[in-house]
Amino acid sequence: MALPLLTVDAFSAEPFRGNPAAVCFLDGPRPDAWMQRVAAEMNLSETAFLLPQPDGFSLRWFTPSVEVPLCGHATLASAHALWETGRLSRDQEARFHTKSGLLTARLGVGRIEMDFPSIPVAEAPLLPEAQQALGITPKHSAHTPVAQEVNYLLELESEAAVQTLRPDFPALRKIHWGFIVTARSASGPYDFVSRYFAAGQGIDEDPVTGSAHCSLAPYWSSRLGKNELVGHQISTRGGVVHCTLRGDRVRLAGQAVTVLRGELLV
Repeated sequence: MALPLLTVDAFSAEPFRGNPAAVCFLDGPRPDAWMQRVAAEMNLSETAFLLPQPDGFSLRWFTPSVEVPLCGHATLASAHALWETGRLSRDQEARFHTKSGLLTARLGVGRIEMDFPSIPVAEAPLLPEAQQALGITPKHSAHTPVAQEVNYLLELESEAAVQTLRPDFPALRKIHWGFIVTARSASGPYDFVSRYFAAGQGIDEDPVTGSAHCSLAPYWSSRLGKNELVGHQISTRGGVVHCTLRGDRVRLAGQAVTVLRGELLV
């Protein structure tokens, strides 16, 4: 039986911006190896697999090379796809059972709002091999708890320094960690900017990374003294993530647009 498959540009209101994710609606459990092969075929930052459950949907995310424990943009894409295809009515909450626990999403005013865990970082020196591969000397260096997202968060001195960063990707592919590189925004409606590199997990640069904002939100909240922040991920495609810190949870909000509908025939 053919399986419905959509490509959704997340954290964007217009096509070909934000971060594209494939969303596959399963008709039953599938082997991990099969899902990994499908994700490799899609060759996007993440492919999401949805399976109906009595209380929501099972949701798993795969890059072209590995399964990941948490993914923001593909969760946003999945919620958007559920409402757009009529699998959920627009007043229903989307409930996702994931390896990071229960995640929820609802339609707000002009945006999809998702409830995610806050993932604070602790100061830690940057790995020398990562510093060389990234070609930076960060103003501040920290990383997440290794039991959760395995990311370094690196603050640079300016938005321009983040924008002009050109990592050595072959060297970075040898390092399993992901790297959130950030700085205060130089202007406009944004509080901070960021870029995200996870070459060791099959993603040289992710266009817009919702899960990274689970750490960016508490990090910049403590520095700027505010709980509502707007992040601008300044990749080539670019995208905007609205963040609200609520204790040990973060509300991530953004828009999404479907660019492709089709069927998976295998």
